[in-house]
Amino acid sequence: MRNRITELFGIQYPIIQGGMIWCSGWELASAVSNAGGLGLIGSGSMYPDILRDQIRKCKLATDKPFGVNVPLLYPDLDQHLEIVVEEGVKIVFTSAGNPAKYTGWLKERGITVVHVVANVKFAKKCMEAGVDAIVAEGFEAGGHNGREETTTMCLIPMIAEQVSIPVIAAGGIGSGKAMAAAFCLGAEGVQVGSRFAATVESSAHQAFKEAIVAAGDGSTELTLKELTPVRLLKNEFYQKVQEAYKNEASVEELQELLGRGRAKKGMFEGDLVEGELEIGQVAAMIHTIPKAGEVVVSMMDEYEAVIARMTSK
Repeated sequence: MRNRITELFGIQYPIIQGGMIWCSGWELASAVSNAGGLGLIGSGSMYPDILRDQIRKCKLATDKPFGVNVPLLYPDLDQHLEIVVEEGVKIVFTSAGNPAKYTGWLKERGITVVHVVANVKFAKKCMEAGVDAIVAEGFEAGGHNGREETTTMCLIPMIAEQVSIPVIAAGGIGSGKAMAAAFCLGAEGVQVGSRFAATVESSAHQAFKEAIVAAGDGSTELTLKELTPVRLLKNEFYQKVQEAYKNEASVEELQELLGRGRAKKGMFEGDLVEGELEIGQVAAMIHTIPKAGEVVVSMMDEYEAVIARMTSK
């Protein structure tokens, strides 16, 4: 497939693997890139030296394009960006912050920049900042999310009508059917997180992967909006959050409950009781733990079948 997204990144298929904390190491990123998509290393859960090591391992594992996801609110941000430049990474996805501060700096160094947004206002700011493409992430997504709770089906056409640069759809996308729907709404690529979190190469703990597979309809909920909105699997930690809300907990009390390392405990160390388990609504449609390359192939096969069926009618 050829469109503005495949040409922008130099990839075969317009499928981007989300740069998820604790799930998106070099093994997953290289596997997706080798399969024809775009793999992303999720730097948000990495110390600078770990990020450098992950980039170097990824370069050894693939000769295809890959990128790094960099949350703009993380404490080691400047070091992360310097490492990205020093190691020759040519694609950066930024999120959780203002793209205007770093987009120019990155582009001056020959880096393609994409920013993640959840509303039209920030999509327009991305255009003003000079990003090369936008990820429009709907309410269905796992991890950090928008406060507006706008669904992907509403968000994609709203943003696509307001910007001239390519739009990548995210949130609730884990199949070729969903990819086809996103393209019908104006997207030119899809970013897939949860489906890749539950793959062999994902750096998530096996217990977390199995919890994703076991999830059903209604197993997740968007919460903690007073801090940073996050969609969680409903476990004992989630229940503690709900109890805190019932007791009208302050922002400070919610921060204390969340503490440090809660996401690592859940997703990377496999504590399904006290850990923070970030995952999207599409978890209810995930029933296996395949290899990442198989996900790319199956999505494209299903997408092409859907488009062929639609055009035949």
